[in-house]
Amino acid sequence: MPTKLMMVFVGMDLLFAACGGLLLGFSLISEQSMRNTPTVNNVTQNLLLGQCPLTAGVVNAIFVFVTFLLSLPALFLPTNRGWLRAQGWLVVVCATYTLGLGLAIWVETLETRRHLSAIWGRESPLIQSLLQQKFDCCGYVNSTSPPFVQDTTCPNTLVAAQKGGCIGKFASFSNKYLDQIFTAAFGIVGVDVILVLCVAMVLKYRMEQERYKHIDEKNGSGAS
Repeated sequence: MPTKLMMVFVGMDLLFAACGGLLLGFSLISEQSMRNTPTVNNVTQNLLLGQCPLTAGVVNAIFVFVTFLLSLPALFLPTNRGWLRAQGWLVVVCATYTLGLGLAIWVETLETRRHLSAIWGRESPLIQSLLQQKFDCCGYVNSTSPPFVQDTTCPNTLVAAQKGGCIGKFASFSNKYLDQIFTAAFGIVGVDVILVLCVAMVLKYRMEQERYKHIDEKNGSGAS
C-alpha cells in the first residue's frame, strides 16, 4: 500500500512532466506561429516571441523529460536511493535552467521601450503598418519620429498627428504579454522546488526504513 508521501511524490513527479510538456508545447507552437503570415491579430505576439529563448525552452523541456524518465526506477524500486539522488540533482538543474529563461524574459521587460524601438526600426513598412492598425496609432514615438507608414489607419499627416505614436500602447501590451510568460516560467520553478523537497523527504523516509530494518535484523539475530 503506497504511503501518502509516495502519492504526493508521484503526483508532483507527474506535474513536473506536465510542465515539461507545457514548455515544449509553448516553444513549438510559438515557433510555428512566427512562421505564419503576419496579420493584425498575430503581429505583436510574433514580434515579442521572437525575443524569447524558444530554442532554449525546447532544450529545457527535453531535460525535464529525461529527468522524469530517470525517476521511474526510483518509483518501482522502493528501497533504492541512488536514482532518487540523481533525480533530485537533475530537477535542480532543470529548475535553474527554467529560472534563467524566466529571468531573461523579465530583464526584457525592464528595458521594454528601448528594445521595442530597435524592433520597430528594423521591421518592414508592412509590419509597421500592421502595428499601427493594431494599436490605432501612427509612427513609433509620434507621426514624424520615425515617420508613420501611410495606410488605412494613418491616411494622411493630419490624422497621423492627431492619433499620436504607438510607443505607449505597444509597450503596455508587450509588458503584459511578457509578464504572463515569465510568471509561468517562475511557476514551473515553484513546481520544481516542491518536487526537490518531495525527493528529499522520500530519501529521508527510505533511509529511516533501512535503519529500522537493520535494527530489526540485529534484534532478530540476537534473539536467536
